[in-house]
Amino acid sequence: MAQTEVLIVGAGPTGLVLALWLTKLGVKVRIIDKTAEPGTTSRALAVQARTLELYRQLDLTDSVIAKGHQVPAVNLWVKGERAARLAFEKVGTGLTPYPFLHIFPQDQHERLLIERLESLGVAVERRTELIRFSEQENGVIARLRGSDDAEQDCEATYIAGCDGARSIVRETIGAGFPGGTYRQVFYVADVDAAGPAVNGELHIDLDEADFLAVFPLAGTGRARLIGTVRDERADRADSLKFEDISDRAINHLKVEVGNVNWFSTYHVHHRVAQHFRKGRAFLVGDAAHIHSPAGGQGMNTGIGDAINLAWKLAAVIAGRAPDALLNSYEAERIGFARRLVATTDRVFSFASAEGRIADILRTRVAPVVFPLAVSFEAVREFLFRTVSQIMLNYRQSPLSRGMAGQVHAGDRLPWVAADGTDNFAPLASMDWQVHVYGSADAELSAFCARQNLRLGVFAWRSEHEAAGLARDALYLLRPDTYVALADQRGSAGAIERYFADHGLRPAPNRPA
Repeated sequence: MAQTEVLIVGAGPTGLVLALWLTKLGVKVRIIDKTAEPGTTSRALAVQARTLELYRQLDLTDSVIAKGHQVPAVNLWVKGERAARLAFEKVGTGLTPYPFLHIFPQDQHERLLIERLESLGVAVERRTELIRFSEQENGVIARLRGSDDAEQDCEATYIAGCDGARSIVRETIGAGFPGGTYRQVFYVADVDAAGPAVNGELHIDLDEADFLAVFPLAGTGRARLIGTVRDERADRADSLKFEDISDRAINHLKVEVGNVNWFSTYHVHHRVAQHFRKGRAFLVGDAAHIHSPAGGQGMNTGIGDAINLAWKLAAVIAGRAPDALLNSYEAERIGFARRLVATTDRVFSFASAEGRIADILRTRVAPVVFPLAVSFEAVREFLFRTVSQIMLNYRQSPLSRGMAGQVHAGDRLPWVAADGTDNFAPLASMDWQVHVYGSADAELSAFCARQNLRLGVFAWRSEHEAAGLARDALYLLRPDTYVALADQRGSAGAIERYFADHGLRPAPNRPA
């Protein structure tokens, strides 16, 4: 019987990132997918700032940026004219090293992740399908069917369902998937085009209850049209062609289409699984939650799930943490998934609402209120923090303890670049580490040396205070770079108690 430590079912971005993180952390993985090859078309486009920050741990960020397209602004259109424009560079500067919306289509994204995984000696097993699995005392036994239709058993310590909305893993563990399905039919068209809405920026049409957006792609004159139809055309979704929906893009956004590279339609659901874990099985990404594409959150949320789970699985498998640590995966991710589904549902409902009042709100009120609202720095910052996911926090997690300055345990560490020093640079390491902004006392330094904890001490600057950090406080950072412990006194004893209370032992430092 084949054996592995973690069996990953599904080789989309979520499963691939989980496999990459675990492999880098020394965990033996097996990743399977029932498809014959990676996808050649995609719906997911956006790679948010928080994902780019975390990708530094895999040395992926520069490649993703180089191969994609940075979107400088979003534009709202009404009655065939541009009614408002929000420039991203004015929003995220000072909050993250990546103050922009980045477009990198999912199919290209997957190919990059596969290449990196193969460079670590792990290949996706294609045409391999999970038939069923059962939990044993020390692991799971999974029955797999290969490309030759032969079946085999695989023994794994844990199984991760990254197998999408129709997840076999979710069905097996009996986790309900409550929610619903939007009545609109979504369509995606990858086109070569020209016109004022094909200028490298994001354009959204507010005229009608059918949503329509033009997303820029890397390369001159390339764009992705994403929209909905809700009239009688929705009843024949399987037979829809680009010609059936192209008039609106041409007339409202002045898109001059030269060539349609591919076109597809699909239905969108909004659902969250009742549980993300049962025993040795976990749900990750679309297997756990699916929602409207509003805001470009889906793929990024699945990647966030994978990173959250990876370091915890690695710690438990290595014997550096108790099994109870794995309960924090659901505790930290399910609440965010529920809020995300509710938020994207409200945004999409506004964009697609029917009736005279809804039309007035979209075409008359929004073009006036939106530019006025984003003229305030606090509003711009809130919008960017939300969409980029840098505002996501685990303050209510059982793993979060304390507060220092304005930074709570569970928060993403604030990014600060001062005097040529980037406080995120040490975070490329996938280990526990301690940051002090100001000076660390001798006791703390000695403790970190004994525990093999990386200690980063940053000379105090006004930029640290502006970011909400406290002088001489300590911030214990988890392997996924969130703050686990914030202690105003900078006490080594606080770290010692934290690890003892949670039964944790920090892993040896690895090269960044």
